Amino acid sequence: MDDIAEIGVIGGSGFYSLAENAREVALTTPYGEPSDPLTVAEIAGRRVAFLPRHGRDHRYPPHRINYRANLWALRSIGVRQILAPCAVGSFRQELGPGVVVVPDQLVDRTSGRVQTYYDVSAVHVPFADPYCPAGRETVLEAAAATGQDCVDGGTMVVIEGPRFSSRAESQWYAAQGWSLVNMTGHPEAVLARELAMCYVPVALVTDLDAGLGVGSGVRQDEVFQIFHRNLARLRALVLATVGRLPRHRDCLCTRALDGIDLPLDVPGLDQAAAMPSIATSHSSS
Repeated sequence: MDDIAEIGVIGGSGFYSLAENAREVALTTPYGEPSDPLTVAEIAGRRVAFLPRHGRDHRYPPHRINYRANLWALRSIGVRQILAPCAVGSFRQELGPGVVVVPDQLVDRTSGRVQTYYDVSAVHVPFADPYCPAGRETVLEAAAATGQDCVDGGTMVVIEGPRFSSRAESQWYAAQGWSLVNMTGHPEAVLARELAMCYVPVALVTDLDAGLGVGSGVRQDEVFQIFHRNLARLRALVLATVGRLPRHRDCLCTRALDGIDLPLDVPGLDQAAAMPSIATSHSSS
């Protein structure tokens, strides 16, 4: 089928829509249904597909998200670059609620999640630098151009959830020099790399984690309040980044599968995924 979109945005908690009057793309994948139908719109001259990772009604907790279906669905309609706005906790006082960070490293502390497409044969994709360097630079440039403060770099540890960390766990993570904590960044970033897609998280700090000894610890209602309070600013940054992303990729992400004997036909992914049906949707969050 013809490509429908070139850029994907995977929205986190509270980030349930990107643009009005988008086309809805309902599809299935060899891995089941994605979290929601994709919505596709033209933004800044680019075709963008949006997917709320938890579903529009936030029905999927972090450990129950079908990450493989989500990434496969996006790639099957032509997406090769992904922006992933997300909510994170912070282990550093200077990274308080409302701060936006573009991490450059990831630590996986999840358990039991399916984290690969390659269930047969020995396939090892490079992951030393988890996030696309060109995409990271573009987010930072967009922030500077629009007058937004944005912190460059930091390690995000991804925990299993759905509970928040204990104080001891939080203190241990901080002692390793890690900056942020999140529940959805893995295996999302890994699966994107396995499909040779560019992936960049745009992390909004919603709380100081329990290990900092502030208050009674992290509460879901407070996290959601901070996220919603900063949602317009986060959406503006994502939209500003979309128009600046490279039209021709020349980063290491594109060569992630070089020299690898794949047990599935990656060049045929667009055809292998289910055929989508397209309808116009006027719904928003």
